[in-house]
Amino acid sequence: MKTYGDNYQIGGIQSGNVWIGVQPPLGIAGDPMRLMFEKDLTPHPQYAAYYKWLQNDYQADAIVHFGMHGTVEWLPGSPLGNTGYSWSDILLGNLPNLYIYAANNPSESLLAKRRGYGTLISHNVPPYGRAGLYKELISLRELIAEYREDTEKNTALRDIITQKIIDAGLERDCKFTEGEKQGISFTVENSKLFSKQVINNYFVEVYEYLQILEQRLFSSGLHILGKKPDAENLYAYLEAYLAEYCPPEPVLQAICQGSDRETILSIYHGYMGQQYANSKYHIASDHIEKAIVVRDLLLQTTDEMTNLLRGLNGEYIPPAPGGDLLRDGAGVLPTGRNIHALDPYRMPSPGAYERGREIAKKIISEHLAENDSYPETVAVMLWGLDAIKTKGESLGILLELVGAEPIKEGTGRIVRYELMSLDKLGHPRIDVLANLSGIFRDTFVNIIELLDDLFQRAAEAEETPENNFIHKHYLALKEQGIDNASARLFSNPAGDFGSLVNDQVVDSNWESGDELANTWTKRNSFSYGRKDKGQARPEVLQQLLKTSDRIVQEIDSVEYGLTDIQEYYGNTGGLKLAAEKSSGKEVEASFVESFSKDTTPRKLKDLLRMEYRTKLLNPKWAEAMADQGSGGAYEISQRMTALIGWGGTANFQDDWVYDQAADTYMLDAEMAKKLQDANPEAFRNIVGRAIEAHGRGFWDTDDEKLEKLRELYQSAEDELEGVTL
Repeated sequence: MKTYGDNYQIGGIQSGNVWIGVQPPLGIAGDPMRLMFEKDLTPHPQYAAYYKWLQNDYQADAIVHFGMHGTVEWLPGSPLGNTGYSWSDILLGNLPNLYIYAANNPSESLLAKRRGYGTLISHNVPPYGRAGLYKELISLRELIAEYREDTEKNTALRDIITQKIIDAGLERDCKFTEGEKQGISFTVENSKLFSKQVINNYFVEVYEYLQILEQRLFSSGLHILGKKPDAENLYAYLEAYLAEYCPPEPVLQAICQGSDRETILSIYHGYMGQQYANSKYHIASDHIEKAIVVRDLLLQTTDEMTNLLRGLNGEYIPPAPGGDLLRDGAGVLPTGRNIHALDPYRMPSPGAYERGREIAKKIISEHLAENDSYPETVAVMLWGLDAIKTKGESLGILLELVGAEPIKEGTGRIVRYELMSLDKLGHPRIDVLANLSGIFRDTFVNIIELLDDLFQRAAEAEETPENNFIHKHYLALKEQGIDNASARLFSNPAGDFGSLVNDQVVDSNWESGDELANTWTKRNSFSYGRKDKGQARPEVLQQLLKTSDRIVQEIDSVEYGLTDIQEYYGNTGGLKLAAEKSSGKEVEASFVESFSKDTTPRKLKDLLRMEYRTKLLNPKWAEAMADQGSGGAYEISQRMTALIGWGGTANFQDDWVYDQAADTYMLDAEMAKKLQDANPEAFRNIVGRAIEAHGRGFWDTDDEKLEKLRELYQSAEDELEGVTL
């Protein structure tokens, strides 16, 4: 509690008639989110005083919440709409609330509207960048390319390439399957046990994987409100948006430099005349038209600031759907709009249903190939954000697993998920543990009731247990006298949000994986449906965890992947850990990047390695973040914390990630100074997480490097404490 004499201290800066403050922390020591997610606890006095001071003493005419997401709209109270007794209602009162929010997060923005009365001003995502290759990855690609030119002549390169693959940890990304079949690890000496053709084929696999890494997208820095992109940034946006339909470089450059339509088409046709023999340049002119439209809309990014000022003047802010540029294109532009989501009575859309079915079939096929049996239970993560942005692809996954299809009434609204025959389905009905995010739980009540109805009918269907695992597990629970044995939709307690696993990791407040697993289980044992509105059903949850063979989830954006935010390891990692504790076996998690057209599920550790190579360890990403000052340093710090989270929940312990992170951000004197000057708290966390990783056994490193990190940490501590020597 910050006090000054008998008064609370309200920290902020007065600038003319504008007061700028930082929202107070809501938690308590060792449990920073507790007061936000406990319905029976009130916000602490200083937090309440902060908002009451704004209303009553400062008498603000309006308030601007800057950046997603704050905490006031998540306070205890009615989850679907405020009453006079909801804490968000009490603290915001009648203050007009303008809320600056990322355009690609229509899910959480719903709470800012529904519980914070927010008028949203959407902002753009940062420009996209291609990861490219760097350091040893460039060298390795060049070596493989040279080797492949003449494998007989360049035999001497074979051992060098093998060693570089091992040094870079790439044998974990690209499994040497011929060696794995025989239980032989991939080393320079062991590689000599295999034929030249086998090794050559493996080098080709590695080369192709490097090409995938090179083309991966990431967010290049941070967005500045109201700043329209220059030609270089326009090129990055459009090149990522158009992807394989991207026009030749001179044409795209002309678009980004502001040339008119006639000039651009003239350049295009002239270029095509020279390149007519090369089919890859035969791009339909309508893609050029799309690029021009998106360019013009991106140049309206200035509307972000214009509409903020309009809002402060009490004027109308035009609405627009929230979404992702890569997936939804021009429909989500220009930014600066009051974003909304979609009609929940039309989920999944026809396209989302078919894509979801395709993903589910791949999950089933992969499991069948690896285990020679069908999965009995698959945990499906139903999150509000990806459901809104994809129009319900995760629902399509669930429906294919269970064997059901949406039935619509005359208006087009979905009124039932109907079981299809086993003959039509082509595989057993797979049981599902549907883990609902708090946003999904509160936003899609109609879908939850339809799913609950579906699971009850599937559980009671007169089918053999071998063909219907939902029925099989239902019978086992009924024999134990368990009530509502068809419950399959689980989330946090009503009105609460989050697993709290990530909060334990952030606070380093945990000793073992079992502790994190228990936290997840306690927070997610609450059932929802037509009958249950948050009733605890721990016995049903334990049955589903015990039989879970697989977890599947969609990742909805380039900006926020597995390694970027704490929610993925806190929820999906926590579920994986809880399932493994219950079943006593490893449970695979698979992810689909729904912002792309590819429906291929990637395994957890494979995707973690790919993301770390293309983001955290990539000099282009590192420099882009460091150049953003305090905010960029914070983003780096967040990802170091997430690295610990994945170590704790998924046993991710690849030394090369920690080694390269230490070299990039801590042991590079210039980078370390830049980060420490910009954000000393973030820099201390970056170094502290590396030391913590070693202490927890996630990272094996030498004493000399560890001692340097300890000295850096002490230096960062001293600076924050104001110690001078």
